[in-house]
Amino acid sequence: MKHSIRFRLILTLILLLVATIFICWFVNMSLLPSYYQISKVHSLGTMYDDLQKMFQNSIDDEEGFGDNDNSLAFEKISADKNISLYVFSLTEINIQGRVNYLPKYLYPTYLNKDQSDQVSRQMESYLNMQGSGGNKVQKQEILLSANNYNILKMYDERIGSYYLELFGNISILDNEYNIYMRTNYESMQESVSISNTFLAYVGIIATILGSIVMFFISNNFTRPIRELSGIAKKMSDLNFEEKYSVDREDEIGDLGNSINSLSETLEKTISELKTANNELKKDIENKIQIDEMRKEFLSNVSHELKTPIALIQGYAEGLNENINDDQASREFYCEVIMDEANKMNKMVKKLLSLNQIEFGNNQINFERFDIVEVIRSVLSSTEILFQQKEAVLLFEEYPPVYVWADEYMTEEVVTNYISNALNHVAGEKIIKVKLEVNEEVVRVSVFNTGECIPEEDLEKIWVKFYKVDKARTREYGGSGIGLSIVKAIMTSLNRECGVVNHKNGVEFWMELDVKNE
Repeated sequence: MKHSIRFRLILTLILLLVATIFICWFVNMSLLPSYYQISKVHSLGTMYDDLQKMFQNSIDDEEGFGDNDNSLAFEKISADKNISLYVFSLTEINIQGRVNYLPKYLYPTYLNKDQSDQVSRQMESYLNMQGSGGNKVQKQEILLSANNYNILKMYDERIGSYYLELFGNISILDNEYNIYMRTNYESMQESVSISNTFLAYVGIIATILGSIVMFFISNNFTRPIRELSGIAKKMSDLNFEEKYSVDREDEIGDLGNSINSLSETLEKTISELKTANNELKKDIENKIQIDEMRKEFLSNVSHELKTPIALIQGYAEGLNENINDDQASREFYCEVIMDEANKMNKMVKKLLSLNQIEFGNNQINFERFDIVEVIRSVLSSTEILFQQKEAVLLFEEYPPVYVWADEYMTEEVVTNYISNALNHVAGEKIIKVKLEVNEEVVRVSVFNTGECIPEEDLEKIWVKFYKVDKARTREYGGSGIGLSIVKAIMTSLNRECGVVNHKNGVEFWMELDVKNE
């Protein structure tokens, strides 16, 4: 990536390296010749001082300076400094009115004619320059002027190159010795050029090697950052399983620990938010469901009360207007009014009972009682209804079966099951009540022959006012509330109830606790 930290780090380090090498090269090009010249001038001055000390330590006659020990010392100094050294004395001679100088060399002890002529020419050029009183004469430039010597930059026309030369003298015991030193200035320039070229090559190689090294260093430096970036991306996708596991005691380690802490906090917070959101959704759904149930309840109650109220109103108006004067007709009108009022009363009582059970206003009293005795009591109270329906009751003789529940509510469930069976019994007109007992619960079931309940309506029959066959329900005066009361009672008892279709009928069942747990 062009804008990644890794790319910018490598690029920055390479630019710094190149800039550093370029600055070194530029400084070397600009200042090294001058520094080299100053260094050589200092070397010439230091070499003169060393010679002066040698003379002071070797006070002797002229021939004493020509022995092998002194010659070896001169040669050593000359070789160490890489400077040509000439030590001689000058004798003035007058040839045809012209003053000439005849040198007598102490070192080196032997010079050929060309070397001797060269030294004579340089000395003559120096003396002429001194006589002119100028600093720059015939391409000569004084670089340093001391008490007993001068250092010059001189151009040798014969060779065509510049030299740094020292001209001086040393006086010992009334004897004056001339010192002439010479070193090639062009060799310094060549050394500078070679140094700069070498530095350029070194810079190129250093840049290449440095780039490779910096690539691996930056890769090692940015690897944990890329890893942390990957963890952060997974966190943005709500994946908090990935953790930074590298144990470091630097800023990256602190950042990794912070990312881990943030991941744990976010995971916990999002979990809490999801839980709260889920509960809020449930609350909203419950509210919507309650609103819908309220609307449905009002609609159903209005529908259920509309018919009996209309009948009561109609027959009451008939009595008021004396439509039929005979006693039998008036009694019939009164019976209809009382019957419809009784139906309304029963429905209102059931609604109030259902409302109390659903909202927990009805006190539940768990007690131990005999469920067989409760069933027998309900069957005994509905015996006349069995006779009217010409239904056959099948109920075996069971020993006492004690359960833990609310006896009044349990009796209400059994009554609703028996009434529902009587209202829908058909065909062979058999109603069978059965108990199945195991270690923990007893299942009470009420079966009646007749038509099965459509599969799509099996879950809906527990809803208030829901009627599978509305016409038939109207015949026996059903309101569609009985099974809703059964479901509410069993829910309040924390037990199950249900319905099963058989080939020849329908079976309703409920379960009750045998143990007090």
